Amino acid sequence: MTDSPHVLIDAKLHDLGDGFVVRRMLPSMQRRTVGPFVFFDHIGPVELAPGHGVDVRPHTHIGLSTMTYLFDGVFTHRDSLGAVQDIRPGAVNWMTAGRGVVHSERTPEPERSEGHRVHGVQFWVGLPKDDAEIEPAFTHHPVEDLPEWTDEAGDAHCRLVAGEAFGHSSPVPVYSRLFCVDLNLRAGASFLIPDEHLERAIQVVGGEVEVDGHLLPMHGMLVLKGGVPVRVRASGQARLILFGGDPLDGPRFIKWNFVAATRERIDQASEDWREGRFDKVPGEIEFIPLPEH
Repeated sequence: MTDSPHVLIDAKLHDLGDGFVVRRMLPSMQRRTVGPFVFFDHIGPVELAPGHGVDVRPHTHIGLSTMTYLFDGVFTHRDSLGAVQDIRPGAVNWMTAGRGVVHSERTPEPERSEGHRVHGVQFWVGLPKDDAEIEPAFTHHPVEDLPEWTDEAGDAHCRLVAGEAFGHSSPVPVYSRLFCVDLNLRAGASFLIPDEHLERAIQVVGGEVEVDGHLLPMHGMLVLKGGVPVRVRASGQARLILFGGDPLDGPRFIKWNFVAATRERIDQASEDWREGRFDKVPGEIEFIPLPEH
């Protein structure tokens, strides 16, 4: 897409074992952020064999909100606030870290014993500076609480996961102007993405689409040129995550699971984690050590 006005993101592959591959889309060399989104992972799709599962041990965050959104599979979320919540396809687990929270995500039973398919996305949204140290919070939103609609032709189905877009508003509590839409397109469908947000991106999570005559395949992320509507076309069935919003109020530093406006705040969080000063996750005895580098 060398002659395209849009920015194509190169994924970094992370193999977590057992063939479980995560594609790190943001931050990247091509683009560090899209609106307030500072981190974006495309998980799978992968078939986990019986007896295998995902085990993300307790770790901490500051200065951001996290979201897990699944197309297939289930994770059990546990955090230092005492929340225990399964996340299943179409629902939203939204955790705002603020001054600091610890959580884990694991494959529950019976899926672990029986084996199952896992496919989804996870992202971080940086908090505005005035909200970076708020009290941590966790909310769960079942799929039936999220706005959904279909275009007049019946070719495009939208679910507003978070934020505001297309005249709809999600109940997920956010702290800046943003949007995240789960878009399903029928074969041959055409869909116009308006320029109602300053920054926008597309992640292809199923099938493939054309953008301005250029093919964007499965797993592809494209950051769209600002200020103009952009039309996508699907030759076969396709599924996209549309997301973006207003940029953050200044640059952010990212180290491990920490997001902050200053290096000093990240250094303090690192020391606090190393010294065990964060609250614990009830029922968990493991944790992820602070990386050496």
